[in-house]
Amino acid sequence: MIVGVPKEIKNNEYRVGLTPPSVRELTQRGHQVLVQKNAGGEIGLFDEQYVAAGATMVDTAREIFARADMIVKVKEPQPGECAMLGEGQILYTYLHLAPDPEQTAALVKSGAVCIAYETITGQGGGLPLLAPMSEVAGRMAIQAGAAHLEKSKGGMGLLLGGVPGVAAGHIVIIGAGVVGANAMQMAVGTGARVTVLDKNVDRLRQLDLIYGNRISTQYSNAHAIEEAVLSADLVIGGVLVPGAAAPKLVTREMISRMKKGAVVVDVAIDQGGCFETSHATTHADPTYVVDGVIHYCVANMPGAVARTSTFALNNATIGHAVALASKGWQQAMIDDPHLKNGLNVCKGKVTYAAVAQALGYDYAPADSMLG
Repeated sequence: MIVGVPKEIKNNEYRVGLTPPSVRELTQRGHQVLVQKNAGGEIGLFDEQYVAAGATMVDTAREIFARADMIVKVKEPQPGECAMLGEGQILYTYLHLAPDPEQTAALVKSGAVCIAYETITGQGGGLPLLAPMSEVAGRMAIQAGAAHLEKSKGGMGLLLGGVPGVAAGHIVIIGAGVVGANAMQMAVGTGARVTVLDKNVDRLRQLDLIYGNRISTQYSNAHAIEEAVLSADLVIGGVLVPGAAAPKLVTREMISRMKKGAVVVDVAIDQGGCFETSHATTHADPTYVVDGVIHYCVANMPGAVARTSTFALNNATIGHAVALASKGWQQAMIDDPHLKNGLNVCKGKVTYAAVAQALGYDYAPADSMLG
């Protein structure tokens, strides 16, 4: 199979779909890999390293889309990339379709086979291709929030850990999954007071055993969220409904009553965000203010630490990439039901139920596409 890796074109996105070691995993199995020139140069993955791994360097993304059987990316395809996709061509990347009707319509129109990293499941449960980026984003959320609490960045001028004689700040983390757990690890390290909310009491018990009295755990409901948010200096939103739009757990009315100069970081923004006041921002212009509250809603947070993120992502994605290239997408999905769960759009049909429901498409089960 011919596998293509275009350079990412989203704002401040320096990650790359395949590293040189991942390219080698494919080329040593007889596959041809086309990599756009300088696709990884910004993070120290140079063209000569790709050539040494067996890749063929190509000048333009257009040539890659024209020649490749499978496109491997990091972020969702931008409109110009969607227009270059062909009938039956495999697209293997993050998609986050439920809150994005324009991208979904473009992928349906393309007739491509679109496989989303974020809905591929794992042997022991969970979302193993989403997890590494959730780990990065969860850890980054605390440092981003801490930075924007500084007065020079528009915040209230608060040091999260305080100092002797001055109270520490209060961090509230909504959701105790991968994002929340990694945010919590960093939050505890700041010395701040930390509250975590989740509906899974067993998960809260686990965290209580690990962190003890360094955190406060609360069962998540509307009352508990409101109470925690109104006392918070920094709120991290890390909720996830796999493949679906994130629930709006923090209302505009709650935001209006928060402390002025407080910060909210919406890590769920790829799925539409869990604050009612959220809309996606970029690394070039990461924040905006609603009712005196700083909103940090960057849709590709891990892109800021692109080298770390690229290697972490490739560790999770390369196994399925090899299977897709070696077996073809239909046989690979017949052999692996977890990979099959990643099929979101296929030959003009929406094949992931949560996306179809969110956007009003007829749902075509993935099995119906496997022949």
